[in-house]
Amino acid sequence: MIEIKKQSLSETFSVYFDRRMTRILLLGAISGFPWVLIGSSLSLWLKEEGLSRSTVGWAGLIFGVYAFNYLWAPLIDRLQIPYLTKKLGHRRGWIVLMQTAILICLIVWSLINPTENLALLITIGLIIAIASATQDITVDALRIEQIGENEGKSMAAGAAMAVVGWWSGYKLGGVIALFTAEYFQNIGIANYWQSTFLILGIVVILMNIGLMFVHEVASSTRKVNQRKTDQLIQSKLGSQNLITNIIAWISGTLGGPIISFFKKNGFSIAIGILGFVFLFKIGEAFLGRMSIVFYKEIGFSKGDIAIYSKTLGWVTTVIFTLLGGLFVIRSGVLKAMFLAGILMATTNLLFTALAWSGKSEWLFAVAVIFDDIAAAFATVAFVAFISLLVDRTYTATQYALLASIGTAGRTTLASSSGALVDWLNGDWGTFFILTAIMVIPSLICLWFIKDKIKLSEK
Repeated sequence: MIEIKKQSLSETFSVYFDRRMTRILLLGAISGFPWVLIGSSLSLWLKEEGLSRSTVGWAGLIFGVYAFNYLWAPLIDRLQIPYLTKKLGHRRGWIVLMQTAILICLIVWSLINPTENLALLITIGLIIAIASATQDITVDALRIEQIGENEGKSMAAGAAMAVVGWWSGYKLGGVIALFTAEYFQNIGIANYWQSTFLILGIVVILMNIGLMFVHEVASSTRKVNQRKTDQLIQSKLGSQNLITNIIAWISGTLGGPIISFFKKNGFSIAIGILGFVFLFKIGEAFLGRMSIVFYKEIGFSKGDIAIYSKTLGWVTTVIFTLLGGLFVIRSGVLKAMFLAGILMATTNLLFTALAWSGKSEWLFAVAVIFDDIAAAFATVAFVAFISLLVDRTYTATQYALLASIGTAGRTTLASSSGALVDWLNGDWGTFFILTAIMVIPSLICLWFIKDKIKLSEK
């Protein structure tokens, strides 16, 4: 009988020192950085130019682009960028193109007066959002393709590094933007935000230089499999001519990823997976949407919220994202998904205790920190889960689609969170109990399909 030695914790942690993890960390940072531009930087710029809160709020609608990037993900799996694809590779070519678009937009922003050209300013912001959302599709595909199809443990570690990278790009980018703008303002530069965007453009250039060290494997298999799908569709159309070739290409591009997903998993399991992905984070989204309102109503100041929810939350997220990755590696994705669901439900109940006890700083800190731990753990497990599900023939499309279905569940259903609190007559304790119960349907879906999901975890 052969004895299988279980890895020690230090041996498991060593997966983070794989050179590919550094590349994935950079890819995450590239993905997170544009949110600084169209989020805090744009909002502060408009506010400090004297524009109304309503204008600043409406400008945030450009983030809606991220919920629909799956619509053009099939094109990114198929279309090659002239010159760039040949020189840099399919994925890197797309990323550099989008980064170039963002850089050009920052230069245009540096020349704009917001009060005189508000429509142009918002349009440029929308272009940045579209370029960023398109880039995200490619970044996720390149991240997944850094890891072999049968390296489940490395995929889990990569998921953790991607999340840490995203937050690092977002947070560190925000630090650079805010300190640079403040410095330029203090030395008397009138258009200090415009000058700041030029500095942020340098950051974009540096990220592109770093991208050149991210290895991309030329995949002939992907092209061959895509062509097989086209030929299968073409055979169903009968005669072969220019029109049927075009129809086959479009059908293969749009329908191929979906056909592949259902063929790999079977119809019933595929539906179960989609149901789980849609429902998994709804309870967390309901809580997150109303948390700030709850904190204010119970009597906490903006300073309290900043210290406990933002500062401690950031540190907690990074630490427990990495630890969550280790758990996924040692226990497997499916066990991690069940545990993550239980953790999310349990930590939501801490907010019930806070609501019923009244204002309590120590309970507030405990609830927020444990909620961040659960969220970090759930995010790593979820990213690893859908990363292992995708077919490498359609990496970008299938990942974007699964991620968008998860986003759709959170954004559509959670939009009624405020109405639910009102319906409960402001009974926050009961509201948080309901958010805990909301996790259960997704875990039931996962339980019924857990033995039939095809994942490569080694």
